[in-house]
Amino acid sequence: MSPREVYVYKGFERFWHWTQALLILFLALTGFEIHGSFSFLGFEQAVRYHRVAAIVLMVLIVFAAFWHLTTDEWRQYLPTLTNLRAQAEYYLVGVFRGAPHPTRKTVLSKLNPLQKLVYLQLKLLVIPVVVVSGVLYLVYRYPARGGMTGLSVDGLETIAVVHTAGAFLLVAFLIAHVYLITTGTTLTSNLRAMITGYEELHDDVAAPVSTPPPAPASPATANAPAR
Repeated sequence: MSPREVYVYKGFERFWHWTQALLILFLALTGFEIHGSFSFLGFEQAVRYHRVAAIVLMVLIVFAAFWHLTTDEWRQYLPTLTNLRAQAEYYLVGVFRGAPHPTRKTVLSKLNPLQKLVYLQLKLLVIPVVVVSGVLYLVYRYPARGGMTGLSVDGLETIAVVHTAGAFLLVAFLIAHVYLITTGTTLTSNLRAMITGYEELHDDVAAPVSTPPPAPASPATANAPAR
C-alpha cells in the first residue's frame, strides 16, 4: 500500500530530542576546550559553561524520564532479537544496494531492533555513567570565585577518565546518529519527521472485505411452500 502521513513524534519528544542533541554537542565542545584541545572561550569560561549545560541536561533528563514513564513511551526501547541481524546487515550492506528496509516503523514501534538495543544501552549505561562521573567531578573540583577549589583529589584521575570515555561514546553515537538520518526513504525524510512530527508510513492494515448483499428472491421462490 502507498505510504500516508502519520503524526509519529509528539511535541515534547521533538523538543527533548533537539535540546538534548544541542546540549551534548555544546558539552563536547566545551569539554574538548577544558582538555586543552583548542582555545575559544578560555579555560575558566569553558568550565563554567560546561557546568551550566550539564545541569540543564540533568534537568532535561528528569523531565524526559517522567514523560517516558507517564506516556508508556519507555516501551519503545524494549529490546528484541527479531530481525536484529537483518537490520545490522541492512545498515552495513543493504542500504548501499537499495535493499528494502527489513522492518516497518509504526507509531507504537518507532525504533528498529538495532536502535532499541543501542538506545537502551545509551539510556541505562552511557548517559548515567557520564552524569554520575560528572557530578562526582563537580564535587571533587568545583569552580569558586578565587579559582578552582578542590574538596578532595583522591580518585580524581579515575573519575576524569571515566567521564571522558563516556563523553567519547556519546560523541561517537552522535556521529553515527547523523549518518543514520540519511538512511530513510530520502536523505532528509528522517530529519523532516523529527522537525515536523509527521512521517510517511506504510499502512499494512488490510481494508475490511465487504460482503455483497444476497440476491433478492424471485416472486415464485418467495411464494413457494416450504418443504
